[in-house]
Amino acid sequence: MNTMTLWHISGWGFAALACAALLVGFSKTAVSGANTVSLAIFAAVLPARASTGVLLPILIVGDVLAVLTYRRHAHWPTLWRLFPAVAAGVVVGTLFLVWADDQVVRTSIGAILLLMAGVTVWRRRTAESEEEPDSVTTRTGRLKARSYGVLGGFTTMVANAGGPVMSMYLLSAGFRKLGFLGTSAFFFLIVNVSKVPFSAGLGLIDGHSLLLDAALAVFVVPGALIGKWAVNRINQRLFEQLVIAATVVGGLQLLLR
Repeated sequence: MNTMTLWHISGWGFAALACAALLVGFSKTAVSGANTVSLAIFAAVLPARASTGVLLPILIVGDVLAVLTYRRHAHWPTLWRLFPAVAAGVVVGTLFLVWADDQVVRTSIGAILLLMAGVTVWRRRTAESEEEPDSVTTRTGRLKARSYGVLGGFTTMVANAGGPVMSMYLLSAGFRKLGFLGTSAFFFLIVNVSKVPFSAGLGLIDGHSLLLDAALAVFVVPGALIGKWAVNRINQRLFEQLVIAATVVGGLQLLLR
């Protein structure tokens, strides 16, 4: 049976999903957080609940490509600090989903993203000097890692929207471009792979969704290659501005949807 017929996807709908998959690849190797647009496209073309299960393997393909590209630039002390807090955030997000409806979830996460974008912009303008990534070993750095980790786990659990949260954390911690991309690549690969059993258990990932993923995954590769080409031509200041802009767009999408 034709995959597009099975999902009742028109040609234009598939083209939109292909563009979203390409954007996933670009975001993973260039501007992290830009794939919030992909989340909106998948939810618009497919049933909202099913779209999260289809998108997850696409994200993992992008994560693998990002790890292969930036594996030497990951900052593991930061990752180890984040993971326990992220696990706690996933638990909080699960409890939140027990009573919150879709509108409450979207509004809450959209507000969180916009607030963090504002705080990050304010901090970047007022700080006398940038913190180095190893500042996570300080008390303030540990508190910041835990706070953002909980928020990241919460948002990735309830809306697959953890990318902008972690983008804001890595920027606020003073990561330069390659360190930012290498650390976020490993973070999201580990987090997204860990979500697969839960999505499969909920019926969000099955044979039908994987057929569609197989058709869309090929578009992630050129997106990642374009991102790798573009990131070497984007200076640090523009890189940070693009990440913050993508976060604001993601937050507004959730609030206005």
